[in-house]
Order: sequence, then C-alpha cells, then structure tokens
Amino acid sequence: MKEVRIHGRGGQGGVTSAELVATAAIAEGKYAQAFPSFGPERRGAPVAAFIRVSDSQIRTREKVYHPDIVMVLDPSLPALVNVAEGLKDDGIVILNTDLSEDEIRDKFGIKSKLAMVDATKIATEELGLPITNTTMLGALLKATEIVGKDALFEALEKRFGRLAEKNKAALERAYKETVIVG
Repeated sequence: MKEVRIHGRGGQGGVTSAELVATAAIAEGKYAQAFPSFGPERRGAPVAAFIRVSDSQIRTREKVYHPDIVMVLDPSLPALVNVAEGLKDDGIVILNTDLSEDEIRDKFGIKSKLAMVDATKIATEELGLPITNTTMLGALLKATEIVGKDALFEALEKRFGRLAEKNKAALERAYKETVIVG
C-alpha cells in the first residue's frame, strides 16, 4: 500500500487532487481512498488531504501518519508546517518550489528524497491561474508512478470536462520539468 499526504491551502484543490488519484487507481482495478483533514479553516488556511492506493482491500480509515509520499502544493507551507513529519525513511517529498535542492535542505531541513517543480509558474502559464493541484499531479506521477497517466487523464476529463485539456497540458509539462534528487 502507498500512502500519500497532501499539504495545501484551502481552495487550492488538494482534496480534488486526492480524489483524482483515487479515481484513477480504482479505474486501474486497485483499491483506493481519498479524504481531507480540516476543521473550520477558511480559504487560504493550511489543510491536508490523504490518499491510500493498494492492490488489496484497505481496512484502515485513519489519517495517514507515516506517508510514503508527501506532496506540497503551496511553496510557503514548508516554512509553516513540518511537511516531512512522519515520512517513512525511504519516502519522498514532492514540492512546488523555485528553490534549489541546497536551499530547500538548508531552509526547511528536509533530508529525504525530493521531487521539485515550479508548479506555480507552470499553472499560471498553462491554466492562466496559479492553481497548482493538477500541475503537481504531473510531479507525483514522475516521482512515484502511483497511477498511470492514462487513468489520471481519464479522471481529469470526467472531473473538468472542457477544461481538462489545459489541466492535462499543465500536468504533462510538470511531469517533464520535475527534478528528482536524493
């Protein structure tokens, strides 16, 4: 089983990202869960969403405390939240950032494997808005292959209809531009 924790801000689409990955996994014949964790936060407040993907039935329903993968949608969050908390020793942190590996490690103390992409820039250029959720899914796919690209594209088409093409272009570009280190 692969467990993912997504860090974002309210309104950035973290919950939608989780749902899209789970939908794609189910379409591939896997078992999956996607769920948010937030209280009365308002738009812009830090929130988390979780994904589990497995080849066998998933019986646990609790938050993901020890993820294999952490995906961070907002580049300001590692300064506010310990995004690597509980990350498994062989885990990976996927960051929306324009910082270098050295800057990330020095500034935030993240020691794990990293996947880095400037998703804000890509989303702004491809979608016309700095909404990074579907863009970051390209980085997730490159770093983990948690689901197949075709299944994820199908989930995007079902969710976004005519807007799916722009989201697919942003995802594809992020896939190509993601740098994996460590």
